[in-house]
Amino acid sequence: MITIYDQLVSWIGRYVSVPLLLTRLTIGVIFIQSGFGKLTHLSDATQFFMEIGIPFPYLNALFTSSTELLAGTFVLLGFLTRIAAIPLTIIMLVAIITAQFTHIGSISEFFVLREWDYIVMLSVVIFSGPGKASIDYLLRRTPR
Repeated sequence: MITIYDQLVSWIGRYVSVPLLLTRLTIGVIFIQSGFGKLTHLSDATQFFMEIGIPFPYLNALFTSSTELLAGTFVLLGFLTRIAAIPLTIIMLVAIITAQFTHIGSISEFFVLREWDYIVMLSVVIFSGPGKASIDYLLRRTPR
């Protein structure tokens, strides 16, 4: 006997691509804006990287901003999505370690970090994929 709960779960399961799309769009916009902002104010980004002790601050600011812009665009479009989400996750881990770690006084303060939120969203994309509303999905369905 199929229950109302089973029907509801089945219906929700058909639309799993919706939260994946919303997650991708959110992450994409955030990182595109961040990367573009750093690139257009590269001297400020370099200065900040220098202040928090990141080695080779200019090269790392250039690398980080370019990666955020390019990988953010890929995530937004759903192109090479899982691969593009990995360097963004690493950038957020580095941001937590270098810029946020000394400000964290408790585990609850860790879990409200914006960078942690991004890591969680990126992990959803890495492990669940981009969903049906993506270039990756279209490329997989195209006969070769």
